[in-house]
Amino acid sequence: MTITKTIESDALTLALSGRLDTTTSPELEDEINASLAGIHKLTLDFTELSYISSAGLRVLLAAQKKMNVQGEMRVVGVNDTIMEIFEVTGFSEILTIE
Repeated sequence: MTITKTIESDALTLALSGRLDTTTSPELEDEINASLAGIHKLTLDFTELSYISSAGLRVLLAAQKKMNVQGEMRVVGVNDTIMEIFEVTGFSEILTIE
């Protein structure tokens, strides 16, 4: 997985490509934890993400909980496969997906 980070003022965008799974989710978790100070808008761009596992979902849930306190989080560029996972797991009701 590759993470491309963009910060503009109080907005952080993390664009992910590849697979978000047990092996790569700690990398995303570390990046989010290291980057959220002073951030009020977090955007996760999944345009190039091909797969997400339960470990990846756990990281998204933790990020959403943090952003509920300090701002807002949205997920963009979700493909049909990942959207189906979000719907089956109920994450489509928890996350703001655009």
